[in-house]
Amino acid sequence: MKIACPKCSWEPTASARWTCTCGHSWNTFDTGGTCPRCRKTHRQTQCLACQKWSLHVDWYHDLPPVDALLETEEAPAYADG
Repeated sequence: MKIACPKCSWEPTASARWTCTCGHSWNTFDTGGTCPRCRKTHRQTQCLACQKWSLHVDWYHDLPPVDALLETEEAPAYADG
């Protein structure tokens, strides 16, 4: 899976850091946008290169479409009888 800014295509390195409102600094892509200290989930992420904001999920490229994931057959949660 490729991670890149949807506005400028900048690809963050493993050492890139974002800061939460609680003051904790971490790589937001290691946790899917959730701060490991206060557990706040950030729906938007600011690009460290172009400074523009985008939905966090839009940074993830090459993901299968949601419809394809829903087409997967799942076993029933309970058994008859």
